[in-house]
Amino acid sequence: MRTTSTGWRPRRVAAALGLGLAFTGLLATAAPATAARTATDPSVVNTTHGKVRGTVSPGLRTFEGIPYAAPPVDELRWTSPQPATAWTGVRDATAPGPACAQPVGLAIGVPSNNEDCLYLNVTAPTKTKAKAKAKQPVIVWIHGGSMMYGTGDMYGPDRLAAEGAVVVSMNYRLGVFSFLTDRVLDGPKATYGSGSFGLEDQQAALRWVRENIAAFGGDPRNVTIMGQSGGGYAVCDHLASPVSAGLFNRAIIQSAACATDGSSSRTRAEAEADSDDVIKLDECADASDLPACLRTVDVEVLLAKYGQWEDGELKEPRPVTGTKLLPLSPAEAIRTGRFNRVPVLVGVNHDEENGMVGAQELAPDGAPMAPEAYEPAIRAQFGTDADAVLRQYPLHRFGSAGEALAAVKTDAKWSTPTLDTARLLSRWTTTRMYEFAEKDTPWFEGMDYPSFPMNAQHMAELAYLFDLDLFQDLTDEQAKLRTRMISTWVRFAAVGNPNGGGERAWPQFRGETPSGWYVQSLTAGPWQSTAFAQDHGYSFWKSLAA
Repeated sequence: MRTTSTGWRPRRVAAALGLGLAFTGLLATAAPATAARTATDPSVVNTTHGKVRGTVSPGLRTFEGIPYAAPPVDELRWTSPQPATAWTGVRDATAPGPACAQPVGLAIGVPSNNEDCLYLNVTAPTKTKAKAKAKQPVIVWIHGGSMMYGTGDMYGPDRLAAEGAVVVSMNYRLGVFSFLTDRVLDGPKATYGSGSFGLEDQQAALRWVRENIAAFGGDPRNVTIMGQSGGGYAVCDHLASPVSAGLFNRAIIQSAACATDGSSSRTRAEAEADSDDVIKLDECADASDLPACLRTVDVEVLLAKYGQWEDGELKEPRPVTGTKLLPLSPAEAIRTGRFNRVPVLVGVNHDEENGMVGAQELAPDGAPMAPEAYEPAIRAQFGTDADAVLRQYPLHRFGSAGEALAAVKTDAKWSTPTLDTARLLSRWTTTRMYEFAEKDTPWFEGMDYPSFPMNAQHMAELAYLFDLDLFQDLTDEQAKLRTRMISTWVRFAAVGNPNGGGERAWPQFRGETPSGWYVQSLTAGPWQSTAFAQDHGYSFWKSLAA
């Protein structure tokens, strides 16, 4: 396990990357208990369920593995999160809870068969006398991983907390245990029907924050939800969910475009089609009570049957729309203004697909893409639009076929829909957009380098916001950019505005005309506006969609 030279507490990181209503109806009718910090021992905090003892280090207090809902096991498998059981005495909170059940297969995952996983972590700055009565802004981190993989505790938040934020991360149900969808599972304990339990879990954690975070020094009236990739799409869902209203005050969306239909949610029919193989398991073919039988099926069987891949692409399940939990898709919600209107910081990385294309080279049977393979790959992906794409992105403009393919996929899948997201959000609420464009970024620890530069690939900005054993240690120059980014993120969490700290002014994004499309480029050099639309062929991609 890596340690740093500045005294930061080491983190257990088993690489991970990318969603719930808490106690709806159950806690809503109960008067929240008052949580108060034990005055004589800073390592002990009294929560609404009992006391917890964490770890105190210079400038920080950390509490891990706090249950925010009952274990969703046995008869509670595929039900809405239920209240956690209170405890007596002081509960140990010095180690994170287990990762939620997820498949083996990706280095970014944390293979687990554990369903008892609804735990959260809190890292808070130790107060000085000058701030003894001040409550700190709260950042609730929603981890990524395509909503199939990952865990909250792998993202070391100490630097964010030291900058002046109380940081909360949580585990939430993933894959089959969140998104299995069928009418037989729409029982009385599935408040909004099946198919979105991970989103309900996240809402449960947010309700816990509202009731308890003041005891850790956080301001329950100043909560920012923040997520990347799958976690960013979860933030889109919370913006769209009326059940999430009032649970947060600002939102940070990293590498997730709410404006793309199907990116953050899916229809009931789509979810049921994905679930069909599990619902029709041989183990329960003759069961008189299908839900009861499914709740006895071994975790490994369910993980294998739900699968990781579809047509060569990583499966990315999403919550179900058309319910009281998520009446509209996030794309429709922000198009029509029917979403939770809070200040939003939204951004994308300049070279999102570099790492994904590069990783294919590093597979056991992989190799750098041959020049002659570029055109067939474009034709396979873009069909009747392929000729136009090949004219717009001719191979000779790039250093290699892999770089060319990555640029095409970045602009089509990430850059264009992220600009659309900022345009739509800015019609209704304060919006600022960034592009993480630093080229000198750390690569994954212990992995070979692909044949072309990774630059600002997907996930690259995370190395500048969290301590992650997943990445190589930052150089001194990279650490300077980390300090600037962390300060900016915490400023936004504190007041809904990232400006300050000596950086160039960062105007709001105004989406009606290109003159208002201000995108702040984040690099090791001076931060400044970037010609984002021109750089990523925005007009071209919009013409194809017209």
